[in-house]
Amino acid sequence: MKVIYITGDTHGEFKRFKNKLFSANENDTVIICGDFGGLWDGSQKENYWLKWLCEKPYKILFCDGNHENYDMIKKFPVENLFGGKVHKISDNIYHLMRGEMFEIEGKKIFVMGGARSHDISDGILDPSDTDFNIKEKMLIRRGKYMYRVKGVSWWEEEMPCDEEFAHALETLRKNNFECDHIITHDCPSSVQKILIDEYVDEKKRSQYSCDKLNEFFQDISEKCRFKKWYFGHYHLDADLCEKYRLLYEYIFELGD
Repeated sequence: MKVIYITGDTHGEFKRFKNKLFSANENDTVIICGDFGGLWDGSQKENYWLKWLCEKPYKILFCDGNHENYDMIKKFPVENLFGGKVHKISDNIYHLMRGEMFEIEGKKIFVMGGARSHDISDGILDPSDTDFNIKEKMLIRRGKYMYRVKGVSWWEEEMPCDEEFAHALETLRKNNFECDHIITHDCPSSVQKILIDEYVDEKKRSQYSCDKLNEFFQDISEKCRFKKWYFGHYHLDADLCEKYRLLYEYIFELGD
């Protein structure tokens, strides 16, 4: 029997897929709900884990999150797989592009990556700025580490552009706003509110706010007929409402 597994953010750490913890075969597929992190800085550690993943017998698919190196991802060839567009990373690793509908093992799955970073309250630094080093040292001296560096640890492509929003809507229209599952990195605004109210410490709630992508997801959640919506981003494992599952470290069977 062919199985589709799904899990949350990996951030370049793939120990959850070690054989003693997780067993899948060449007929199976694993989907990661964003923040794959396996393509980040080309480090020795990263190359080790990519090679390790390439040796796995199953397919590994991921939608993009906010912690991705988009400059690296877009260099990989675009192909068609499961009826939608992907970036082919290797023979068994693929990036599921935004706003595509895939049919995997008879299940129609709509995928839309992207999310706004929550860990940037101290700002985005531009390395081309002549005062970059001074600004970074000042932040560190003041104990402010919630900052990112453009093109190094943060990319503006983390949020979908208007063209990607339009493409996603057109894909859903072509499918009569119907699918089996929706896989994203972030979630609809109504689900985000429940998540923040129930799971986020009151002191940290100011980091989370509804944005254009949350509103877009809210709109399609009200228009679409689907069985289950899976997403990551918030570093928790929880069932939210009837149809929404927030994923982080656990690995579930799709539709379970």
